[in-house]
Amino acid sequence: MGNLQRPCLLSGKLTSVMGLINPVNKAACLEQVCESNYQKLFKLIPDLMAFNETAIGLAPHNTALYLEIIERTPYTLTLELSHCFNSEQDELLSPAVKIRVYLDAHLAEVLSDHARAGVAQVFKDPGLSREIMNYKWRLNYFLQKWLDHCLKKEYLFSAQILHREVLA
Repeated sequence: MGNLQRPCLLSGKLTSVMGLINPVNKAACLEQVCESNYQKLFKLIPDLMAFNETAIGLAPHNTALYLEIIERTPYTLTLELSHCFNSEQDELLSPAVKIRVYLDAHLAEVLSDHARAGVAQVFKDPGLSREIMNYKWRLNYFLQKWLDHCLKKEYLFSAQILHREVLA
C-alpha cells in the first residue's frame, strides 16, 4: 500500500480507514462520499422530506439531534443538523453541520460546520482547486463518520413540537 494512495472505494472495511487515505482521484471519491452521505441521511431521517422547519432526533441515553430546514427548492434542500449539549438549545449546538441535499442527483454535500466556514468564505481564489477539494473532502468525510455514528445510535426523528418538554 506504500503511501496509502489508492483509488477510492467506499465498500466494506475500507470506509473505516478512509481518514488515513489520501485518494488519488479525490473528485471521484468526493462524489462517492456525497452519494453515501445522501443515503445515510435518508436512512437516519426517513421522513426528511415531510418536515417543514424543524425536527428532533432522540436515541436512548444519547444527546438529542436537531434538524432545521433552512431552504427548500424543487431540486435541493438545505438543512442544518446538530447536537445540543446543554438544556439551553441556543447555547451549544455542535457540530452544527450545514448540508445541501441535491434531490435529483442523490447527493448530500457539507456547506460548512460549526468549526469551519464554507468553501466560498475560505477560498476567495478559484485557482486553488487542490486546496478547495481537500477542504471539501475533510468536511464531507466528517459528515460520513458522524452519520455512521448517529445511525449506530438508532435515532428516531419527529416534528419538534415538544421541544421544551424534551429538554426539560
